[in-house]
Amino acid sequence: MNLQPLDALDIQENAARAQADDLRAQIGELQTRLRGAETHLEHLAITRKTVTGLADRLPTVPPDLPEHPDYPCILAVFNDVTGPLRAKDVCEALDHELLPKNIEGTRAKLKRLVKLGILTEADTGRHCFRRRISRSPSQISFCSSHSPDWIASTARMAVSASSAICVSRRGTRV
Repeated sequence: MNLQPLDALDIQENAARAQADDLRAQIGELQTRLRGAETHLEHLAITRKTVTGLADRLPTVPPDLPEHPDYPCILAVFNDVTGPLRAKDVCEALDHELLPKNIEGTRAKLKRLVKLGILTEADTGRHCFRRRISRSPSQISFCSSHSPDWIASTARMAVSASSAICVSRRGTRV
């Protein structure tokens, strides 16, 4: 009875069994990692679809402001406030006399800015930016359909124009 070859066979069998168990553990770990990667790919595909769907709705270039010098001043007023304003409030901020003709003219300008998609009418007669803009155009809260670049460029346009144009009757800046 020669047990030596059988002992060698047992050693090889145990080694092969240990290697097979190790490979099964690696396969299990790789399958878990593969499932995670596939889930991440699915989420990225959903995100891409959502972003491209939304991008079609966003204007790429801010609309041109009408030629009247009050429009940049009006935008500068909205850039300095956090809530919606009425036409009368805008007239006061621009230091216009509170006459019906001035209020109605400002109301018409606000309606045009709504039509251009720059402002929105929060309530009847109360207007605000489609997105709220802080004093710095780079600090924007996301709550509307316009891109941050569009809002920032509109605000920059308003602020730069307002510094050149918006001077009240008393000689002070609005």
